Amino acid sequence: MEVDLPADLAPLLHAASEFASYPGLQNDASVKEFLDRFPLHVLLSVLQRNADVNGVEDTLVSCLDKIFRTSYGASLLPDYSQFIQAGLQANSQFIRCLSCKAVSYLLENSSNVVSSLQVIIEYNIYPLLLTCLVHGDEKTSAASLGAIQSIAKFPEGISIIFPTDGEEYSLIKNIAAQSSSVARTRILALLAKLFSLSSTVASAIYSSNLLNLFEIEINNGNDMLATLSALEILNELVESPHSSMFLLRTTLFQLLTNMISNSSVDSILRSRAALISGRILSSSEAYAAVNISSVTALLEAIDRRLKVLGSQNTDESESALEALGMTGATNQGANLLLASSSSVAAHVVESAFDRHSRGKQLAGLHALATICGADRSENSRVLDDKAEENLRRLIYTAAANTPKLKPSGLFLSALKQEPEIRLAGYRLVSALVARRWSLTEVCSEPEIIDIVTDAKIETAKNGMDARYECCASISKALLSSNLLHDAAFADIAGKLQGAVRRGPYLTKERQEAQPLVMTAERF
Repeated sequence: MEVDLPADLAPLLHAASEFASYPGLQNDASVKEFLDRFPLHVLLSVLQRNADVNGVEDTLVSCLDKIFRTSYGASLLPDYSQFIQAGLQANSQFIRCLSCKAVSYLLENSSNVVSSLQVIIEYNIYPLLLTCLVHGDEKTSAASLGAIQSIAKFPEGISIIFPTDGEEYSLIKNIAAQSSSVARTRILALLAKLFSLSSTVASAIYSSNLLNLFEIEINNGNDMLATLSALEILNELVESPHSSMFLLRTTLFQLLTNMISNSSVDSILRSRAALISGRILSSSEAYAAVNISSVTALLEAIDRRLKVLGSQNTDESESALEALGMTGATNQGANLLLASSSSVAAHVVESAFDRHSRGKQLAGLHALATICGADRSENSRVLDDKAEENLRRLIYTAAANTPKLKPSGLFLSALKQEPEIRLAGYRLVSALVARRWSLTEVCSEPEIIDIVTDAKIETAKNGMDARYECCASISKALLSSNLLHDAAFADIAGKLQGAVRRGPYLTKERQEAQPLVMTAERF
């Protein structure tokens, strides 16, 4: 439709600039009032015909963005679907970015989602969004990603992106095969964002074999940066709660294990592969899908790397220890790790009490705490008999090989170091006291009790919380044990209970009122 434009654009542009510069969001009433003065079709026509005029594009794009953000503005978009379609193909990145956002606004404010999605189908919006994703500038690509996410939030939208005939996800594969490394990275980022939306979308991605794009990129030995980007995005994808059930059905886990074992692979890539593998195995659901031999192969690969690294305090050794901690986060993983024929558990214990390598000690303490159940419920901390016996043996052996001689000396040593190490020590002791032998060791060392009951020893909130949690864990374990028959332990229990009652933070001692004595005034 031909639109007569005002001869003088100055009043329109001035009003649009003021509208766009209004701080915060506009409301429906202000949008209606503005559009009564300057109808939407006029604004769009001015933008289309005068985009090359200095100041027009910036002003009108900002103004239209404010309009479409409102419920009223978004409700007008179905009548201007051709503008969205044309805008997604415009040469201007500003207009393309606005059009991508318009798709999101349309769906987020729609009172009839099915009708809005029909508009997206009718005007072939989704393929255009994919083009903006891979070829747009940073802002346009981000806006396109957000728009595609908005489509995928609805069941009817999922069928647009993943139709039963497979045409659309074949389009994704074709684009990836013909694109630059930057574009391929954007596609992987899109898959990761979609994967996290729901298990339904994740299942569609898995069924369409799009996870294979991660395998292809990770296997690309010609571009280390592209491989690292793919690993970083995979790490993001693994954070989804339903990731394990799908990833463990692919060859990705085996691929990560192979990377860890391959000495020719850069250490940064090996580190990321270890962390991702550990994160995959950090949930109980993983063990319903994983082949135990695959976990064993991973542990052996990490064991070999730690042996090669030896006493070196490197990022790779710290990542390997962190990965072992995540692998042992569940009962299944901890039992398997402690029962492994490899020496991975020994690496964790030795690193946890190695004061010569601060980074490794910190990683080792946190890993050991996690394996011992710091992040599990109290009734799930103790493992099976074989795992528990190996844990006890490893800690007593580590103590015997140091001047401390006893585990209590190792625990105390960690608690007497700087705040970061001390916090990790609190986590470890909190988890270990679920075992009688460890509880006895802790309670037999007065300095440990003095530290965990001292509300003044920590100044940072996380340290205060960790100390208090440790104190409460020891107290609870002691009260439920039969050690209270010993008078010495009974006294310790009283001291711990008093500290628990005082709470985790600094408290002022109760002050008695003091009489105030003053000399008499004389005239």
